[in-house]
Amino acid sequence: MILTRRMALAGAAGLAGSLVPRAGAAEEMAGFPSRTAFIVVPFPPGGGTDVFGRLLAMHFGAAWRQNVVVENRSGAGGRIGTQAVQRAPADGHTLLIGTTGTLLAMAGPGGDPPFVSRDELTPITLITAPGYVVTVAPSLGVRTVAELISEGRRRPGGLAFGSSGAGAVSHLAGELFAAMAGIQTLHVPYRGTGPAVADLQGGRIQVMFAPPQTVAGPVAAGQLRNIAITSERRSALTPDLPTVAESGLPGYAAVGWFGLFGPRGMPGAVASRIHRDAARALERPENRERLAALGAEPEPMEPDAFASHVDGDVARWQRLVRERRIQLE
Repeated sequence: MILTRRMALAGAAGLAGSLVPRAGAAEEMAGFPSRTAFIVVPFPPGGGTDVFGRLLAMHFGAAWRQNVVVENRSGAGGRIGTQAVQRAPADGHTLLIGTTGTLLAMAGPGGDPPFVSRDELTPITLITAPGYVVTVAPSLGVRTVAELISEGRRRPGGLAFGSSGAGAVSHLAGELFAAMAGIQTLHVPYRGTGPAVADLQGGRIQVMFAPPQTVAGPVAAGQLRNIAITSERRSALTPDLPTVAESGLPGYAAVGWFGLFGPRGMPGAVASRIHRDAARALERPENRERLAALGAEPEPMEPDAFASHVDGDVARWQRLVRERRIQLE
């Protein structure tokens, strides 16, 4: 059962109890799940992160026979909600939907955390790691990544690419592309993907690295063209769309993952239980359909493997941020 925050005040010990000393691991494992649980989404309602949180909350509520509250705690690029979870008891009753951008912002561009580090979280499972589509206006006259690179080398001042904001994966994917292709680019940050798509259609920018669902309409209408996907492998959702690596830029890959985390110190048995329940939820046919509508596929991952994935990915992006002197929001 999913509850709103207002409906769950009686069971609001989850976040409100963040100052209570943590119990021992044996007691925490024995007591899970024993009360209202919280899934914190560090962004406003309605986006993909929120969809994933509510999808898991519905399944957890039924599996645990407990109320599961989805709490949207947005602000500061996701740091407010993330820090709330980091301060909560590590007993499995307070969880976080984390993203590539949130964890990168928390880690800081130089590797010295200005706020709190990923070490303050327990990775539980990967939810999905969708690639972005390389999207251009048909008027640009390119149909492949190789042609896009040639256009970038030919065009004075380079290609202007739009993103949903400085430090977003749509920004970092473009910076990585420019670095590996050896071309000049001009990054144009927007407040969200919608305005960037509009300017791409209007010819004010030349290319975007966009979440597939955000450009699906204009692409279907022939107003924009997808020429590649940024993941390592082709997506089962768009099997005819080649990867960037196979169509002109070998070795390139950029994805924006979403995952489930808890506070540091969560007992392994609790993390494993939550991982198993999340994996079952993600594999349900109706949930696979909901993910597909967002251009994503379920990719559950064991806690230890997910921790290695997160740490490696954040370190990789940090290197790019330092080398390109990228300012994160």
